[in-house]
Amino acid sequence: MGEFLNNHESSTSGLKTTMVNHSHRALSESVVRHEAQDSNGVLKDLKVYVYELPSKYNSDWLSNERCSNHLFASEVAIHKALMKSDFRTFDPTEADFFFVPVYVSCNFSTVNGFPAIGHARALISSAVEHISSTLPFWSRSNGSDHVFVASHDYGACFHAMEDRAVADGIPEFMKNSIILQTFGVKYQHPCQNDEGSIVVPPYISPKSVQTTLAKSPIDGPRDIFAFFRGKMEVHPKNVSGRFYSKRVRTEILRKYGNDRRFFLKRHRFPGYQSEIVRSMFCLCPLGWAPWSPRLVESVALGCVPVIIADGIRLPFESTIPWSNISLTVRENDVAKLGHILDHVSTTNLSTIQRKLWDPQLQRALLFHDDVETGDATW
Repeated sequence: MGEFLNNHESSTSGLKTTMVNHSHRALSESVVRHEAQDSNGVLKDLKVYVYELPSKYNSDWLSNERCSNHLFASEVAIHKALMKSDFRTFDPTEADFFFVPVYVSCNFSTVNGFPAIGHARALISSAVEHISSTLPFWSRSNGSDHVFVASHDYGACFHAMEDRAVADGIPEFMKNSIILQTFGVKYQHPCQNDEGSIVVPPYISPKSVQTTLAKSPIDGPRDIFAFFRGKMEVHPKNVSGRFYSKRVRTEILRKYGNDRRFFLKRHRFPGYQSEIVRSMFCLCPLGWAPWSPRLVESVALGCVPVIIADGIRLPFESTIPWSNISLTVRENDVAKLGHILDHVSTTNLSTIQRKLWDPQLQRALLFHDDVETGDATW
């Protein structure tokens, strides 16, 4: 993956040693750092066993087309990719890792259309009971070499509101396992197991990105200075003492709603990627949780992400040079946003864009149905 995937001495025996020591995050980053070497490289002996679970745990949900295309759909994409991957083994006795394919994000609410994940704990618990009763590998390691995807606001805490997520915590039976999740912070948090939580990108359809770039190339004209489209409350509602986005989005709208340089829209628009590819800066403020799919869309479409989410841990942080391709603005400094963007645009914007437009960065944040060297699943 180019210059930022530095050589990192290792071997497959080293991988297994790391696995035994339960340093899952370090292992992941060690693997990702390697230059792509296909079957002749360091990954050649890496083996992943994918459990073949009853269809109620995964494929039954695919009857809804949206299941494989919404922002939590990395749980589907990673499963699809591993099913056809060269790293898949059908012999569990030779596996380094065991992937447990349970889709919990496709239970869409009839009220608001958002994923309802209240059933997640019971469904995953049932899957673990199934695999531990049919094969010995879960019990052998107490699940420490088993991999789950929890691509939700607060990861494996399985709730969209932080206080409820914290109160529920990560299910006890998952605490030893490797959890791929979009939620990540740089401080201790009950919904983040520092050893077993690996921050991955939220899902954005590679096809949608390709379609947008086919119409508007990444190095084409950008006539929008600063862009944001999404939920911005004029008067944030106090939901049991919690304010949406910690009022950050409300402050952005209040401060810059009449500033012609800022293209701020509160309503959904299916073709919004066509706006991103025309923009210089794309605002990525926190919502309920700190992460946002806008982060991936901005990078994939060449718009400099402006991350406004204190303490966020970014996807593949040790591999992707986020400090070179994005801006970070503190939540309390939103009032200074205009001055910050003005300064960058007149000093080093072209340098940031040149690094941002590296196609290898785009590939690293996108999940494909077939694993591509250097993509998010790889």
